[in-house]
Amino acid sequence: MIIRHASKEDCAAIGEIYNHAVVHTAAIWNDKTVDTDNRIAWYEARILVGYPVLVSEENGVVTGYASFGDWRAFDGFRHTVEHSVYVHPEHQGKGIGRQLMKVLIVEARNIGKHVMVAGIEAQNHASIHLHETLGFVTTGQMPQVGTKFGRWLDLTFMQLQLDERTDPDAIS
Repeated sequence: MIIRHASKEDCAAIGEIYNHAVVHTAAIWNDKTVDTDNRIAWYEARILVGYPVLVSEENGVVTGYASFGDWRAFDGFRHTVEHSVYVHPEHQGKGIGRQLMKVLIVEARNIGKHVMVAGIEAQNHASIHLHETLGFVTTGQMPQVGTKFGRWLDLTFMQLQLDERTDPDAIS
């Protein structure tokens, strides 16, 4: 397995993984699937602002992806990103998500981000455990803020501090 920066040609595979999560899990709180053009626009928007889109690949097949974006659209949050990581269902349980996250964390540090946030559906114990093992700590629980599959969903916020700087404007 390799992890590399995605290209536009990977967007169809990224879309398939995304759509599986939309249809079959509470990991993505959307009800509608997307097409390849949507994922290309998402990819191009990330690249335009200098944010990575990573894919894992095994024998030429994209098995997972990860990226991050701005956490909130206000200047005061410019040092904080929120990430996404998804693995194709046929490749889950192989440590791919962990490897994608490790590289993504390095990417965030390399561009000077200070905090990485995870918003996880509270019943997704595997994702919460993965994040804990990578050093993320739970910082909030928000009951019934979402809905999917005819039930209320709770949101667990976790975060990882990426550096030790005390001055937000200092270069790390």
